[in-house]
Amino acid sequence: MKKLLLIGHDANRAGAQIVLLNLMRLLKQEGLSMHLLLGEGGPLLDDYRAICPVTIWPAPSPYVVGALADKVLFKVGLWERFQERQRVSRQQAIQAELNLDSFDLVLVNTVTSSRWFSQLTIPARMPVVTFVHELDMSVRIYTRPDELALLLNRTTQLLAVSKATARYYERQHGFDPARITLYTLIDTPTLSHTVQQAREQPSPYSSLGLPDNALIVGGCGNAEWRKGNDLFITLARQVIGRVQNNTTAQEASIDRPVHFVWVGVPPGNLRDDLLVDIRKAGLGDCVHLIPPTPEVLRYLSRFDVFVLCSREDPYPLVVFEAGLSEVPVVCFDDAGGSPELVETDGGYVVPYLDLDAMSSRVIDLLREPDLRKRMGQRLAQKILERHPAQQSVETLVTLFEKLTRQ
Repeated sequence: MKKLLLIGHDANRAGAQIVLLNLMRLLKQEGLSMHLLLGEGGPLLDDYRAICPVTIWPAPSPYVVGALADKVLFKVGLWERFQERQRVSRQQAIQAELNLDSFDLVLVNTVTSSRWFSQLTIPARMPVVTFVHELDMSVRIYTRPDELALLLNRTTQLLAVSKATARYYERQHGFDPARITLYTLIDTPTLSHTVQQAREQPSPYSSLGLPDNALIVGGCGNAEWRKGNDLFITLARQVIGRVQNNTTAQEASIDRPVHFVWVGVPPGNLRDDLLVDIRKAGLGDCVHLIPPTPEVLRYLSRFDVFVLCSREDPYPLVVFEAGLSEVPVVCFDDAGGSPELVETDGGYVVPYLDLDAMSSRVIDLLREPDLRKRMGQRLAQKILERHPAQQSVETLVTLFEKLTRQ
């Protein structure tokens, strides 16, 4: 039985981490033994632990020795030496706990994990597979050049979630295209079942004060500039303003209230800033920010239109969740891999940051229920056709077998 060391950056409830969880479940069904190393914990930690042993990298201590002793060490020029000794001791303890020689292959989930991979002494014989979910913005934010270079130089095979992602690592980092495999793991049977369960539960929108006949334009994801939360508010201003003013026959044909809902914005500075924009734009009654929740599909499965406002998103899980909910998607071109799936029949792809075009397409979908239904159903069909979960995991197991035989 093959034994895998998996490395992830944390256990937060986000796309790459959920993909890793689904992958672990499928690999366990295939009989593979695993051990997961995480940089940090998070809400998914118990789910991970239900599948295999998990080691969390120890958080750095605020002091090398102690508050007073550290001051003395600084004065006598010995603090850096003691700090390095502490770092090496921590690395040795982690490596001893993992017993690195016992593994057959390392799977690194996200280049963000290069921070922890770079501190391990992986045996030279051991193949390393890196599953990349990040493009330029995330790479600049979440990695250091030296750590990323070390990981990519040590990577035997790169798994890229989309063609756009593969092109990025080939062109910007010089990775050999012959060692890049397009690979997207979506546990479509489980996700479809979860979507259906979410639809059968009571709607959460009544608690927000939304009328029963509201048309809901949705967004979902972390609260960060890359995800375009600010663009979502601007889009809401344009769409709602046009519908309320009935500037054309197109807008006048929408006789139901339009609400915008973003799921995944926690308390914090960005949320406060967004709420200021919402208030000053007069959108307080029709734009709603929902904190991160494990019940995200109760909201998402009831969207009428899903807008992906991300400035960059390699191949986001939320697009698959929307698609399997039969919700059409409107996204930006040149912002990641979603246009490869949406195309012209699963929603609309508009020029990068062209909010005028995006608002027009959203209005097209809001005023034509038959168009929404047709595009949503086609998007779901394409996901099921292109991403069968069992075929995906078999492809990966075959790759692991090939690499460990070499």
